[in-house]
Formats: sequence, structure tokens, C-alpha cells
Amino acid sequence: MNLAPGTETLTFRRPTTANKEEKPKPSVPKNTLLHEQIRKTHRPWIPSFSLALRILLLVRVAGAMYSNMDDCDEVFNFWEPLHLFTNGNGFQTWELSPVFALRSWAYIIVHFLPARLGLVVGGGLDKRIAFFAVRLFLGVVSALIESAFYRSVVENVNQRVGRYLFFMLAFSAGMWNSATAFLPSSFAMYATAMAYSHVMKTSSRANTRRAMAATLSFATGAIVGWPFALALSLPFVYEELFIYSGDTVQPSEKVQWMAKRWVRMTTAVLAAALIFVPVVGIDSLAYGRVTIVPWNIIRYNIFGGQERGPTLYGIAPWTFYIHNLVLNFNVLTPLALLSLPALAITSVIDRRRLGYAPASEIHSSPFTILGLRLAPFHLWFIVLTLQPHKEERFMFPAYPLLCFNAAITLYLARGWLEVSFIKITKSPYQASRTGIFRQFTFSIIVGTTVLSLSRSVANYKYYHAPMGALFNFQVEELPRLLNDTGLLPDYPPDSREDDRPQIDLTPIHEFNLTLCYGKEWHRFPGHFLVPNGIRVEFIKSEFNGLLPGHFLTPASNAHLLASKWWPRPQTTYTPSGLNDLNVEEPSHYVPTQQCDYLVDLDFPENPRSSKLEPRYAIQSETWERVHCERFLDARNSPLLTRVLWFPGNHWDASNSYGDYCVLKNIESMKQKEAWVALQHKGL
Repeated sequence: MNLAPGTETLTFRRPTTANKEEKPKPSVPKNTLLHEQIRKTHRPWIPSFSLALRILLLVRVAGAMYSNMDDCDEVFNFWEPLHLFTNGNGFQTWELSPVFALRSWAYIIVHFLPARLGLVVGGGLDKRIAFFAVRLFLGVVSALIESAFYRSVVENVNQRVGRYLFFMLAFSAGMWNSATAFLPSSFAMYATAMAYSHVMKTSSRANTRRAMAATLSFATGAIVGWPFALALSLPFVYEELFIYSGDTVQPSEKVQWMAKRWVRMTTAVLAAALIFVPVVGIDSLAYGRVTIVPWNIIRYNIFGGQERGPTLYGIAPWTFYIHNLVLNFNVLTPLALLSLPALAITSVIDRRRLGYAPASEIHSSPFTILGLRLAPFHLWFIVLTLQPHKEERFMFPAYPLLCFNAAITLYLARGWLEVSFIKITKSPYQASRTGIFRQFTFSIIVGTTVLSLSRSVANYKYYHAPMGALFNFQVEELPRLLNDTGLLPDYPPDSREDDRPQIDLTPIHEFNLTLCYGKEWHRFPGHFLVPNGIRVEFIKSEFNGLLPGHFLTPASNAHLLASKWWPRPQTTYTPSGLNDLNVEEPSHYVPTQQCDYLVDLDFPENPRSSKLEPRYAIQSETWERVHCERFLDARNSPLLTRVLWFPGNHWDASNSYGDYCVLKNIESMKQKEAWVALQHKGL
């Protein structure tokens, strides 16, 4: 075609993708234990380590700030000695006496740095900052280890299993409680999760790091934390010594192969034993004598004899852990307990889910390998159920494994649905397009998340009063006391409250105040939440066991080795009255008249009183209510509404509540306020 001169033309070029950069597809782990049987157009959403860590950090920080302290053992055996280390005073239990030495100071001082940092940040004016700094530290450690555990499951077991595990770890009420608890069992939980992040990899000749890293993690949890948690390592040890796992071994090589495995395991155990050196050294300094705390714990609990032992502190029926785990993990508990039966069912109806390699004399069955990953939780559950003395915290080390077992069962159940769908429709293509399987797993995850969140909120709303009452005591009552007696500085009337410095409660020591606990001794949240200058004491109640006493004041002329190398020589002193038979010590009580403030719980709707536990809150001639908060009367509330919380007045109205109060001794405080005010005016 001829065009006139000067005519402009357009040339269209065929589109090309030669220079177009394609987005890299997300890598899919190939050597995993569980395999997808249906081709999907879109891969499941799998958070990276970084994203998982950020989400878990948000949840754990919230837990550090708002979770309760449900176990008095956490307060008296760990928070109180830490307070001694940072502030110089605290309660001492018989377990912390050098005669018995059942608590490791090495574990306690691991938390000294965050506590000290909190005191520095607060300028020494508010110990609460140190308390929450320790909890935040624990939350960060837990989030890091949970993220590593989750990613190991993604890369070595299955992506979908990892995704289920992530949501179960992040939002379960059990992990909310345990992740930031200052307890050796929580420390053992961290160590166990870290160990199994290595154990999820198959054992092989090439993977020499697995045995060493896992053994060091297990040993750290047992030696520094809780020695009985070492039972969770038994399936790993069995696999490492006797199971081919990732190796292919000819019959002629079996003896040589086993010898190398035993040498490798022995080397790891010897290396892990070195952890004893600093732990025994620190504990020996703290107690003033050579002390091996893990052995002391085992000796007391197993070889203590009939007169002593854990049964002195209560026994529970065999159903205790079932009920407790259902409260903390709801539907995840039966899923976890059914994981091994679910694996057996899968081996029959969906065998290719675990690969195509049949069992052989030269390599391990994938069912055996996965079974060993599921065994630790079942082993732990059986061992603890057989013990007469049961505590919620004893189950903590296995919480991440419970979530893992539940995730496996959920994934295997999804596989059964896929097999059934294909068998009915005769169409793998339709199976790859349907949303039934996704909706099934989604409903389980959403359901357990909602129930767990409801349980966590219920714990806060129903049982947070012991911490909330002391907070109000510090920020409302004590400043009022200082203000009424002229011990607060005068500020210009036009100054904004935000511009005023933080209130210094140091002058409170002039009142020589005593804060008392009676029947609520087991809910005392610790000296970190009580300002300096206030002495905490116990008054007699109907409880007739052994209550903690105060750490002794250090002698000024002490020349013990511990006093030169250990900053708190009073930990080496042997106090009188502390025994391992739970025999009451009268010297640990003070008369009620000595109390300036008293913390007590009263149930006006269902009043209960006795000679030793009168209703102090209604004795208006003697005691004035300073501050009261709601506390659930579980005995007189319906089961469903007391274990869960949902918005709405109807749900809340079903429960019965009591008043958790800080009470003021009217006569005592009237005299003290008048005396301090007079002294201040005299100056």
C-alpha cells in the first residue's frame, strides 16, 4: 500500500514474554513425611518464619501483660527469690532452704537481667515494670522457639500440618497461660519445643547436627528447668539408637551403623552433661554447700518415703488432666489423644499419604518415623495420669507437642475425606476443585480459636482481681495516704497532670505498713506488685499446712565463701520452721490486729464464714473497703458460663460473683496517719 509522503504509521508488534520476569513460585519442601494426594491450583498460605514470629510476638506480649498467675508455686518459689535477688527481701519456701534445695538458683538468676533492666527503666520507683519486663522476656523466648518449631514442621512434616500447628500454638488458651509463666515447667516447654524442632528432621548419617542439638536442648530443659521433662526425649533416643530413619542400611552394615549411632549419641550426652558444671556451681554458691538440684528433686519425689513426697500437697483423680486439657485446648485435646489411632487408620485407607516406600529390612517405614514423632505426648500424658499428685503446670512441657499431634490428626482426617470424596465421585479432578476439605479444616481451626479466646478472656475477667486489687492499692490508696499526710510535693494549680513527675512512694516506709493475707494467701501475686516499704504477712486461716516465711536478714559479719561470691548470703542460711512434711509453722503468722491492710475475698450472695475466716469485708466498724473487684464464685456458677466468656448481659448474669477487696484497718491507720502528719509538720 502506497502512502502519501509525510504520513505517520503505527506498527504493532506481537506480544512477547521473553523479557518478562516471572515471580518465583514458593518452594515446596520435597522430603516431608506427609504428602498431598490431590493437586491443588493454589498452595496453602504458609507464614514465613519472620511473619510467624511477628504474629506470635503480638500474642505473647499480650499474654505477658494480661494473663493471670494461677499457681502459687510460681510466686513463692520463683518470683519471690528473684525479688530477693533484685530487691533484698521476699518469702522463702521450704524448697529454697539449703537443707532441701529443691529449687535451682541457676534457673532463677537467668531472669535477673530483664528484671534489673525493668528496675532501671522505672528509675527504681515502680517494681511492676521489672515484673512485666521478665514476662515480656519469657514471651519473646517462647515466640522465637515456637516459630522455629512451626517452621521445622512445615519443612519436614507437611505444609498444611505446619499451618494448623501455627494457629493452634498462637491462639490456644493453654499456650497463653504457659508461655509467659515463670516456672521450670515452662522453661522445659521451651527446651522441648526447641529439641523437637531438630527432631522433626529424620535421623541419618549425614545429619550429625540433629543428635547434638536435640540432646543439648533436652538436657538444658532437664538440668536448668525440670528433670522429669527428660521423659519426653525417650522416643527421640530410641529412634537415634535403633531406627534407621533416614538411612538405608544393608544387613551387612547394621552392626557398623549401630556402633556409629551409639558413638554419636554418647558424644552428645557427654557434651550435654557439661551443662551441669555452671548449674551445680551456681546452686552450690547459693546454698552454701555442694548441691545438685535435679537429683534433689528426683530423690524427694520418688525416693522420699511414705511420710513425705508430692502427695502431701493433694491428690487428684485420673481424669484431672483430661478435664484440664479440655479447658485449655478444647477440641484439640481429643484430636491429640487420637493421633496414633488416626495414623493406624491412615495406614489402611490412605497409605500413600506417607509415601510409596513399603516397609523393608533396609529402611524404616514412614509410619514408624511419624509414630515416634507422635509418641512423646502420649507417653507424657500416661506418665502424669498415673501419678496421684497432679498439677496443671506439670503438663506444660508437652503443650507444643499436643498441638502438633492435634494438627496431624486434623490433616489425616482431611485425607480421609479426600479418599471418601474420590471414591464416591470417581473424579480426582473434582476433588482438586471442591472447597469441602478446606471448609472442614477451616471450621475446626476457627472453632478452637474462638473457644480458646473465650477461655482466655474468661480467665482475665473472672480471676484477675488479685493483681488488679494490688494495682489499685499502689496507684490510688498509697498516693492518697501520702497526700493526706503532706508527704507529696505541692504542684502549681494550673499544672497539667501529664507534666507532673511519677509519684515517688518511697516516703511510705514512714508508716511502717503491714499488708496481710489470710485465706487468700495462695493468690498473693508477689512482692514485685507491692511497693517497697510495705511488709507482707500472713494471718491464720483454716489452712493448716506450711506457709512460707521471710528470708532471714544477712549477718553483717558473714565471712562465708558464698557471701564473697554470691550477692545474697541469706540464701545459705538454714531457717527454723521450714520442713518437708507440710507441718504448720505458727511463727509465720501475725495477729490480725497487726495488719494495717488486709486482702480478703467475700461472697455476699453465698456467704461463708468461720471462726478463723470471718467475713472481714462486712465488719465496717473495724475494716473499711479501700477497693474491691469482682471475682467469680465458681462453686455457685453454671459450668458453661464459668469456663467461657461471651459478650452480653444474659451470659454474665448467670454467674455469681464475690468481692475481692483490699481492706483498711480503720483504727490502726487513723493513728498512723495522724502520727506521720504530726511528724511531717514538726519538720
